[in-house]
Amino acid sequence: MVKIYSVFLSLFLVTGNVAHKEYRWGQIGHRAIGHIADGMLTKKARKNVRRVLGNETLAEVSTWMDEVRSDRSFDYAVTWHYATIPDGETYETAEKQRNGDVIWAIETIISELKAGDLSPANEAIKLKFLVHLVGDIHQPLHVGNGTDRGGNDVKVQWFGTNTNIHSVWDTRMIDGKQYSYTEFAKRVNHATKTEIKELQAATVRDWAMESMKYRNQAYNLPENGRISYRYSYENFSLVEQRIKEAGIRLAGVINDIYK
Repeated sequence: MVKIYSVFLSLFLVTGNVAHKEYRWGQIGHRAIGHIADGMLTKKARKNVRRVLGNETLAEVSTWMDEVRSDRSFDYAVTWHYATIPDGETYETAEKQRNGDVIWAIETIISELKAGDLSPANEAIKLKFLVHLVGDIHQPLHVGNGTDRGGNDVKVQWFGTNTNIHSVWDTRMIDGKQYSYTEFAKRVNHATKTEIKELQAATVRDWAMESMKYRNQAYNLPENGRISYRYSYENFSLVEQRIKEAGIRLAGVINDIYK
């Protein structure tokens, strides 16, 4: 009975552009983003994050939104992990998810956190959502083209193992490096003050359009779909770039919310 229910739930949650089981950068990617942001908070923002999250860090809560995916009370947020912008369109012209997408969710949560008037429990949930979703929107295939569920339907062989290109970008390229999340964060977190200022000045919709632009690179695949060292060599620098950008921008958003 448990097995039947698990199969049903998996089928139920495969919706829209991205399959539920492939929602994320993976634990290392998300936690690296949170760790970068943790180190860039202002004194006031750090105090408020501690008030909201207690002893948990941004790195530690960064995967919470994936961890509660089996809790049906959070089904309303299933479509928040991604957006769909077909080639040649903009977010404004693209058809929207009825229950919201990653762009709508980030913009809405930022507004709600700035406005305040949230219960402690609700504020914690909103902040945990925000930490995760800022990571998601920087993964190029989380801004999908509407034809293949964010690359989940694009089957490839990664070092001889059958998978899909979304999974390669979410986890497999990062996991293959065998970094801890603190090692990964330290590796990529080298930005000048000018670069930080420019990155934090971009809007949520700018972040999405960047991912839309970069997704063409993700689809540059050999005809046989077999990828390994060369694909990682050609693309891992973009993975590092997007992790760094997400961490810096997450810090900027939280600093602005709690200024």
